[in-house]
Amino acid sequence: MKLNKIPKNELELLSYTEIAKIYLEENKTTMNTADLFKKICSLLNLSETEYTEKITDFFQSLTTSKEFILLEDGSWDLKNNHSIKVDIDEIYDDSTNENETDEDNSLKQESEEPDDIDNITDDETYIDDDNDDELSNLTIVTEDELEE
Repeated sequence: MKLNKIPKNELELLSYTEIAKIYLEENKTTMNTADLFKKICSLLNLSETEYTEKITDFFQSLTTSKEFILLEDGSWDLKNNHSIKVDIDEIYDDSTNENETDEDNSLKQESEEPDDIDNITDDETYIDDDNDDELSNLTIVTEDELEE
């Protein structure tokens, strides 16, 4: 269905996203939000004030619609004009990371050195395995020996 063949009274019954979809299909092009909505406003004979008041809602409609896709250059196109590339190697790599257990993750966290050793609270314990020499002179003292 050609936009210029649709009577204005019927065109007014369509949503802005429906008009945008027809326009992009007909012209086989991509457009940024402002230009696309200006074209719609032109077709509907909307004023500059109406354009300013409604462009935000139009943008929101495009972003929530499953029929449109926002391209890297900031222009809109129809999703059915684009295919999805799936990288099997990337999926495999991601899935192996997801299969790690909580125990594996906690072991990794324990082995990591704190970013700021000076700010360790009394509830936290930090053992620096690289400084075993400093610990060699320590002895274990019982509570009774402490009281003496």
